[in-house]
Amino acid sequence: MKKLLLLALPILALSGCSSSSTWGWYVINPMTPGGWINIKFLISGMGDTILISVIAAVLSIVVGLVVALPGLSKKRGWRLVNRVYVEFIRSIPLLPMLFWVFYGLPIIFREMGLNIPIDPFWGAVITLALSDSAFTAEIYRAGIQSIAKGQTEAAQTIGLNYLQTMRYVILPQAIRRILPPLANQFIYIVKMSAFASVIGMQELTRRANELVVTEYRPLEIYTLLILEYLVLVLIISAGVRWLERRMGSDERG
Repeated sequence: MKKLLLLALPILALSGCSSSSTWGWYVINPMTPGGWINIKFLISGMGDTILISVIAAVLSIVVGLVVALPGLSKKRGWRLVNRVYVEFIRSIPLLPMLFWVFYGLPIIFREMGLNIPIDPFWGAVITLALSDSAFTAEIYRAGIQSIAKGQTEAAQTIGLNYLQTMRYVILPQAIRRILPPLANQFIYIVKMSAFASVIGMQELTRRANELVVTEYRPLEIYTLLILEYLVLVLIISAGVRWLERRMGSDERG
């Protein structure tokens, strides 16, 4: 309900901005029965957008860390694995990757004798997680390398192995530094989730496209869609700023 109220205020302002017949703000006017139904239909896709984004972000954070660690190795072979993955994934546009995952991956599974269908939801999640993991890996690498080498040497002198050093000494400090760029990547995932509409996922953009087909009011409906994404991003930004304050990531000096 709070989301509906947040969106209703700018919608009411827009609905009264012009009385010209060329405008059709009535299609998203919460004061009319039809407009209210349209608004609820559009907002009903927000749940899927949030769910796709959160799952993809979690997977991206995990995969990104796994990919980043070889890039910090002293062995050239491990560093090469990191560079090949990062450069290859970063070079693929999101839309072709989405089509490859949704249409191509099931074919590969069948050739392997596996019957693993990929529905639009998981197609979007896998694509977003893969695409973002390369960027997340670079964020991790930069954050970990920003920690003074003396921290690692001190941890080794008290008997900590590599994994213990990373877990108890390096990563806790690095996370504080990389939290803002990780938040930017989460916002990126939320916005890029709109591509899931092309494979039939009923998220925000897909709902807006369907409503445009029935109402023939693209300006008004896509304006509401933009407002929905704006609300989501503002909520995420506020949450990240709160988390930064709790973790001390916004400290100066």
